[in-house]
Amino acid sequence: MISAIVLIKADVAHIPEAAQAIAEIDGITEVYSVTGNVDLIAVARVSKHEDFADVIADRLNKVEGVQETETHIAFRTYSSQDLEAAFSIGLE
Repeated sequence: MISAIVLIKADVAHIPEAAQAIAEIDGITEVYSVTGNVDLIAVARVSKHEDFADVIADRLNKVEGVQETETHIAFRTYSSQDLEAAFSIGLE
């Protein structure tokens, strides 16, 4: 899977509704309401790069209340869960 982190600026009056609509998009695995320069952060996971066009450009960007997005495609994922799983192989 290929992951992307999408920083989203939204209309303040529509943040909860926009977050819910984004969370329902196939390919979006998580949506966070955050503080700072953006209002929401979404995590998109797809099987091929071309799928980002459908998930982000064609669907997420068209959600009511979304004003601006900035997408960061991940090169590599690091996770303590991945490390724990690797070390536990065969120990059961």
